[in-house]
Amino acid sequence: MSLNNTPSSERVHIGIFGKRNAGKSSVINAITGQNLAVVSEIKGTTTDPVYKAMELLPLGPVTIIDTPGIDDEGELGNLRIQKSHQVLNKTDIAILVVDGTNGLSKEDEELKNKFIDKNIPYIVVMNKEDIIKDEKSKNENSNTIWVSTKTNKNIHELKELIAKQVPDEKPKQKLVADLLEPSDFVVLVVPIDKAAPKGRLILPQQQTIRDILEADAVSIVVKENELKETLKVLGKKPKLVITDSQVFKQVSADTPKDIMLTSFSILFSRYKGNLSEAVNGAKAIDLLNDDDTVLVSEGCTHHRQCDDIGTIKLPKWILNYTNKNIKFKFTSGTEFPSDLSAYKMIVHCGGCTLNEREMKHRIKCAQNQNIPITNYGILIAHIQGILERSIEPFNL
Repeated sequence: MSLNNTPSSERVHIGIFGKRNAGKSSVINAITGQNLAVVSEIKGTTTDPVYKAMELLPLGPVTIIDTPGIDDEGELGNLRIQKSHQVLNKTDIAILVVDGTNGLSKEDEELKNKFIDKNIPYIVVMNKEDIIKDEKSKNENSNTIWVSTKTNKNIHELKELIAKQVPDEKPKQKLVADLLEPSDFVVLVVPIDKAAPKGRLILPQQQTIRDILEADAVSIVVKENELKETLKVLGKKPKLVITDSQVFKQVSADTPKDIMLTSFSILFSRYKGNLSEAVNGAKAIDLLNDDDTVLVSEGCTHHRQCDDIGTIKLPKWILNYTNKNIKFKFTSGTEFPSDLSAYKMIVHCGGCTLNEREMKHRIKCAQNQNIPITNYGILIAHIQGILERSIEPFNL
């Protein structure tokens, strides 16, 4: 996977925050060397968070998020401020841009405290260094840097400072490579139905194939009605079968018991969040009563088909399993509610489009409010009586 094609979920997310006209867009253009953001003297030019995927040396693939001003006004302004604060949940490195001629404001200080509370590495960028001539006023902390977007003063130093904010990485959890040895066979079961995108595989499937290749193993991709025959003619027992959750029951029946079985969704629960938490959360379905509400949440937004798994298939399976009058609430994209008290459980997608920080934020919100949370694949496996088998590869 080239750096240019790195999925957004795998990129370092850099959030740019500050008051209106502090120079956020000018700083973005300066550090990227491109006119990515609209620069204007009119306050409130940026009205929604804007995401820009790019390469930022020496850091590598990043997503830069330009946010609305934290001092916006009026009813719409308050909504824009809320959008800016939502971005914190996915921000790996925060940059607070301050108009150096005005200094840090109350809003700036409050935002710095939010960075600290959320344990987000941050830099304070004091803009308009070319105007401020008094060197004494520039004595700041080590995570503060004075720059000029007009003269490009200290822009290179700012990029170096951004790169230093990335913590020393512990080995990242593999999707599946840690379960494999070189030359192992892995069979991937990929339904091609109305909900499948035309002409391509979805992101979880692409990433899993890449991870298998990284392990020097062999991936074989089949549709669900081809699995049984493929296993017969393969000539070698596969180490693992990975399936789309929608056909879990059929694939389980067609896969011999001596072959490990799991799903893409379960792999992503281990990769992005907390697999043990999600396994325990699935069992909450057995405690649901009439008129309880289940939140079904997806990390991405997409055009929903007539047999969409999140809004059609999953609710139907839950209703059939519980035989209760369950209510459902659906969210997608960034719209994950902060108040979860209305829900008896949360069923989340695999989170392939969310970065690790945002997925863990959502799990933590549920934990803090004592709301069980699971994901599609784990709940489907529980409903169909194959959960123990599907988590067997992970030695929970």
